[in-house]
Amino acid sequence: MHLSFLGLVDFRSYAQAQIALEPGATVIVGLNGQGKTNLIEAIGFLASQSSHRVAKDTPLVRSGAERAIVSGRVQWQDREQSVELEINATGANRARVAGAPRRPRDALGILRAVLFAPEDLALVKGDPAGRRRFIDDLLVAMTPRYAGVLADLDRVVKQRSALLKSAAVARRRGSSSIGVGETLAVWNDQLAHLGATITAERLRILSLLADPLAQSYQAVAPGSAPAAVGYASSWWAASALLTTSAPTPDLNDLRDALLTAMAAREREELERGMTLVGPQRDDLLFTLGDLPVKGYASHGESWSVALALRLASYRILADGLENGGDPVLLLDDVFAELDEQRRLRLAELVEPAEQVLVTAAVAADVPAALRGRSLSVVRNGESEVS
Repeated sequence: MHLSFLGLVDFRSYAQAQIALEPGATVIVGLNGQGKTNLIEAIGFLASQSSHRVAKDTPLVRSGAERAIVSGRVQWQDREQSVELEINATGANRARVAGAPRRPRDALGILRAVLFAPEDLALVKGDPAGRRRFIDDLLVAMTPRYAGVLADLDRVVKQRSALLKSAAVARRRGSSSIGVGETLAVWNDQLAHLGATITAERLRILSLLADPLAQSYQAVAPGSAPAAVGYASSWWAASALLTTSAPTPDLNDLRDALLTAMAAREREELERGMTLVGPQRDDLLFTLGDLPVKGYASHGESWSVALALRLASYRILADGLENGGDPVLLLDDVFAELDEQRRLRLAELVEPAEQVLVTAAVAADVPAALRGRSLSVVRNGESEVS
């Protein structure tokens, strides 16, 4: 799989850009602040419909514009598919696939990409929300239909929390809360069903990720303590480190465990007015040897774990694509953070990929094996590519 064309209209610093791309390695060169990362972000958005830099889409629309458009043509073996995403500053986004209007969700999976950027250090050092987003994004990249399940889970959690909040306010005011129990039971059933489904899929993905993560970390940081991943849940006893042989728990067992946890904490939830259990509060655990990465690993070790995590994601995505093929690999300002030895090892790992796009302020930072085609980015009020 590779992206043969990228088109931008009013995206970030680009008023308009049309860029022909090729398989193999492409280095995007430019000084800081010129718009290199914006190109990588646009390709990542085309694949995942989310930005690796911001939580909301509004900053993606160029200042003064009402909407941005990101379009691309994806080549996969002898097939070509066009996709276009319209990002609206206000209102819902829109999509077109092969020129026809479609739901944005229907455009997921046409382009599959793995993006590594400096912001990924937050995967090991940041809050649990970033790690949950990582595993959920990987799940959707592998199986796009789960985007709908995740959206339903988010809706149910918000509705259930709104009910708990209104009940808590009524209690404090001494008002009647008749009927809350029956309504809460309905939301409990929905949360248990959706939560069990997502948790089972997260555990399945992590079991696939375990060995590639360990192997990728050893490749990036040879001789280091082994890297491993686990799942931390307040309602399911699944904090043990995972391997590819770890069985996925039974869906009914997960559902029953979540219902039991909600029943046990119902009084506390009603008092606090918020949902306290469920996959929306779970976390991933990364370890090096016997120690957790967060709080114990050095900056270099943390960076290498984050990089290995993306490389492992790339491997399981490539293995999961029908009829073979690789996802597009996007490396944003990665080599500047690595010493010479690790630059060469990383280049060896990614050079066989069908398409790799690398950004760098200085072309010399990129190993010779990846210096295929070069694009230059300059900014004179607006970013331009040549």
